[in-house]
Amino acid sequence: MTFREMNRRYLEPGSMWLMIFGIVALCQPWIFFLHRYGVTIILIGLVAFIITSHIGPGSVGTEEDVSDDVFDVSDHREGKA
Repeated sequence: MTFREMNRRYLEPGSMWLMIFGIVALCQPWIFFLHRYGVTIILIGLVAFIITSHIGPGSVGTEEDVSDDVFDVSDHREGKA
């Protein structure tokens, strides 16, 4: 598994869940530690999401794989019925 695959599969969703956890931690009144650091947790998740979302998925396939589904005008001649 490459870093880009691991990023798309684990790191990016993990940063989203960290932001959601920060919102829940901020809104709950029972555990003071979580309530106190809720905004910090949200900001860490936000920065992590910005970084991980800017990492591209990489090359999907080779040029031959991509060109199989592309309509090529040069393959069709005029006057051919």
